[in-house]
Amino acid sequence: MSKHNVWTHKGTFLLAAVGSAVGLGNLWRFPYLTGENGGGAFILVYALTIFAVGIPILIAETMLGRSSRRSPIMGMRFLTRTHNTSRAWESIGWLGAASAFLILSFYSVIAGWAIHYTWQMLTGSLAGADAATIGAGFEALLASPGLLTLYHTLFIIASGLIVGMGIHKGIESGLRIIMPALFVILLVVLAYGVANGDFGAAASFLFTFNLADLSLEGWLAAMGQSFFTLSLGMGAIMAYGAYMSSDLSLTRTAVTIAIVDTAVAMVAGLAIFSLVFGAGLDAGQGPGLMFVTLPLAFAEMPFGALIGGVFFILVLGAAISSSISLIEPVAAFLVERFDMTRPQAVFAMVVASWALGLLTVVSFNVYAEGTLFHALFGRSAFDFIELLTNIFMPLGGLLIALFAGWALTHSEVMKEMRPNETWFAIWRFLVRFVAPAAVAFVLLRAIPQVEGYLIPTVGALVIVGAFAAGRTFLVEDSQEQ
Repeated sequence: MSKHNVWTHKGTFLLAAVGSAVGLGNLWRFPYLTGENGGGAFILVYALTIFAVGIPILIAETMLGRSSRRSPIMGMRFLTRTHNTSRAWESIGWLGAASAFLILSFYSVIAGWAIHYTWQMLTGSLAGADAATIGAGFEALLASPGLLTLYHTLFIIASGLIVGMGIHKGIESGLRIIMPALFVILLVVLAYGVANGDFGAAASFLFTFNLADLSLEGWLAAMGQSFFTLSLGMGAIMAYGAYMSSDLSLTRTAVTIAIVDTAVAMVAGLAIFSLVFGAGLDAGQGPGLMFVTLPLAFAEMPFGALIGGVFFILVLGAAISSSISLIEPVAAFLVERFDMTRPQAVFAMVVASWALGLLTVVSFNVYAEGTLFHALFGRSAFDFIELLTNIFMPLGGLLIALFAGWALTHSEVMKEMRPNETWFAIWRFLVRFVAPAAVAFVLLRAIPQVEGYLIPTVGALVIVGAFAAGRTFLVEDSQEQ
């Protein structure tokens, strides 16, 4: 891969990876999980699992991208050949590409809601509205397939245009504008929340250390959040890693990404819950917090329409920074494998994902119930697609950890990571055993039927996986050393 395909600025990978990680979930899911699961106790468990699971796999996935200098699919094909391993490991690339494609299809629909609320806020349509009015407005939005399709189309076109302009003129230039702007807007909304909301209640909700509120479910939620929040297993980090300068430290970069991602979630939580508690509202979970509770809080506060509009611009920016990372793995593969131009590859990816997204659109209204999906899977098309991604991403992460931990030789890892021997030994232990076990929990929790057999199944899966991987690679590894 030529020098042309390396980020122009060394810090761009950091911006790109943070942009991929910071999305809609950071703005409501992480703060809510923290508040509901013991506050500081949840953050402590999350920090431990970020160190033991998130950062090791983030390093591993970035390493696979940088060492191959190719798209995830073609990169894994290259690595399996150069390491004389089974071509079955190429499934890592295919799982990442499939996850990115599926996630973009419904992420674009949900992110499109922010377009609706940005317009509503800036035009003052919600000024003085009560809870019933705002709730009814949200339900009316979901009941309108035409509006949802319009916003879905606008959002995915905007994302596609950025990626279609190229690695440097499109993604790199876009992120260098979007990410600093997001941080500034987030601080503005926080300052507004401190001035007009209940900052003390928000801080108490998020940071009170209450171990009694941290159940086993809370531990598992922290484990899952540490994996999903870093955009692992969906090809984005591997694709961006392929453009990463060889001079950058993988460890320092991974740690920085984890810290910035967590800090953004914490600041967003303080800002959002300051407004929610200041308006005397309930910190409800899910999209309802962002699209019903927050608009109601803004409607009751001075200059709420303006700041509300600015906030939903923040939501859109965070969503676009994530969506472009979903387009890149598949678009890069199409360019490399079929010799398409970048605009052609992006167009093909975006159109296909847009079409699949129509299933999510109608899942909220026309075909909410009584469809073939409900009959076969007991859930809507949107829920089914989301379930697939909740399986594909951790499965891909599990395989990334095993491949990087067992297939990559000592000298190869030392060349890419440049660690001291102590950190190398810690990383390899974590990525070979601890991270796969934790990700196996995340994977199996996504399948309701296996919940009762969770611990024995995880144990068996990790033992068999580690044994198989070790048997395949241990001889070659010892020879390399």
